[in-house]
Amino acid sequence: MEYQTVSHMFAPVFDEHSEVLILGSFPSVKSREIQFYYGHPQNRFWKLLSALKECEMPETIEEKKRFLLKNHIALWDVIARCDIVGSSDSSIKNVVPNDMDVILQKAPIRQIYANGGKSYELYMKYCYPSCRRKIVKLPSTSPANAAFGMERLKKEWRILFSDNRFFPD
Repeated sequence: MEYQTVSHMFAPVFDEHSEVLILGSFPSVKSREIQFYYGHPQNRFWKLLSALKECEMPETIEEKKRFLLKNHIALWDVIARCDIVGSSDSSIKNVVPNDMDVILQKAPIRQIYANGGKSYELYMKYCYPSCRRKIVKLPSTSPANAAFGMERLKKEWRILFSDNRFFPD
């Protein structure tokens, strides 16, 4: 495979009630095909969030949007355009970041979370200098993050649904 210059093709999900912003790096090939976030069936994002909320996993794009908005979650990616090989985060270069103010000036975001190390790294390099909003790095829901099984992901990600930084065991 070789590098392709690819632009992000779908909008962020948020509304005037969104309090938490989850940022990925850039959509995978599968997500770009279906035109929505975390479209690869092996990615654990939707399974994880629905398990944390103890509800049925949303299947359609509309169900996923409703789930996010009902739970006051905004969802976007750090990158608007880049050169990338397939879905490989490690291949990303020539980054053009998304303008976080699109969400941060319209929604009462209290906390930003990075879905994995690459989105955290990209946010700190390209977005933090202008928006100056702290971000918390969470382990990636990607199947490539084999070190984190579902139970370990749940333990780390449950912070999303807590008003404080600690969740009682």
